[in-house]
Amino acid sequence: MSNKQNKTNYAFLAVSVPVYFVFAYFTVREDFVRMISLYAVLFAAFMFYYQKVKNESDLGFSLKIAFVLRLIFLFALPALSNDFYRFIWDGRMSVLGINPYLVLPKDFVGTVDMARVGSDAAELLKGQGSISPGNYTCYPPVNQFVFLLPAFLFPESILGSVVMMRIILVLSDLGTFFYARKILKRLDLPQSNILLYTLNPFIIIEMTGNLHFEGLTVFFLVFSLYLLLREKQKLSAVMLALSASVKLIPLLFLPFFMKKLGQWNSIKYYLIVGMVSILLFLPFLSMDLVENFMSSIDLYFRKFEFNASFYYLFREIGFHLKGWNIIQKLGPILGLASLIVILLLTFIPKNERPRQMMVSMLMAISVYYFFSTTVHPWYIALPLIISVFTHYRFVVLWSLLVMLSYYAYGNSGFKESMWLVGGEYLLLYGFLGYELIRFRKLGMQ
Repeated sequence: MSNKQNKTNYAFLAVSVPVYFVFAYFTVREDFVRMISLYAVLFAAFMFYYQKVKNESDLGFSLKIAFVLRLIFLFALPALSNDFYRFIWDGRMSVLGINPYLVLPKDFVGTVDMARVGSDAAELLKGQGSISPGNYTCYPPVNQFVFLLPAFLFPESILGSVVMMRIILVLSDLGTFFYARKILKRLDLPQSNILLYTLNPFIIIEMTGNLHFEGLTVFFLVFSLYLLLREKQKLSAVMLALSASVKLIPLLFLPFFMKKLGQWNSIKYYLIVGMVSILLFLPFLSMDLVENFMSSIDLYFRKFEFNASFYYLFREIGFHLKGWNIIQKLGPILGLASLIVILLLTFIPKNERPRQMMVSMLMAISVYYFFSTTVHPWYIALPLIISVFTHYRFVVLWSLLVMLSYYAYGNSGFKESMWLVGGEYLLLYGFLGYELIRFRKLGMQ
């Protein structure tokens, strides 16, 4: 490693470490100005560092930096999300032998079972906010298995559970780094592309810092894609089922494997994904599981709205035409529209080529979120990891802009700024349009 590279590495650490420390231990999401200012500094430092090292062949030191930056968060409670309280609650339910899919947290209030949850049960309930305790859990079975471990090891410690879940997510990111580099090598793309994911402050903050399990979803997905490219189809299908059993969204990619696998192998692949998924649900199986789980999914499409794109435009039209919020009808319609677009993308002739398949997958999941009623920042992790296997960089820009959505959690109460949301998507679509035109002219996939 040259002296110049050494200076770049240590300069990046000198800037990033103290800023991450302040972000982890002295920042709350209600203080939007501080949060976004710190994030802007981190993102600028990240992009500067990436530009300096992207042509380097040895990424070992960059991996060490990524690991160090994640460890800064180890003993911090998540600053920008309260979802971890529900994770811990679900884990405590499993430890008690209670099916987390069949109970509502709010039903424990004032009962003798409250004490069984733990001495901190009231804090866990309060931390979940006003919505989560009244709804059935929406987290698939692999999530539930992960929640079980910290609840078993730390039955009376919120911080202990947080540390355990954080370790799991850091290990997931290390696995993602390892297999993503192998995929990049097979695609003949620069291995430094993985730094756009691994060193991105968005990933460090949202996955490690805020404990969003998209990081585990990404690991299983990347492992699955690597196995698929190695023609290890059965094991690839198992890994994809595990990925979808953390977050359901990877199932969206199944149609894009069809041309590479062929018709008969595709059927076998889909059957394995389906059977493994069912097996993972078996420990929680009951007559009410499907109804309760689907009610949580339905809630996402019919009631939740946050940081949306086209949906907000159509919602305004609905207000003018109908005089009320038409989300209950519009949410499922937009979901169907995105599904149609995704299915059309599967018919692109060159999808059997790995590079083109990655581009089609990237556009599919991006379209899905463009049409969604709810786009929380951590959702962008999946399109971001797929983008590193392509030439497209619009998701990297999105990983910067999406953090503007935290304005909604300001001290004045939950209220989005349509100016910020509009600016986010105008810049994003503008850059996406530029890349589409540019790469088409260059004849690049």
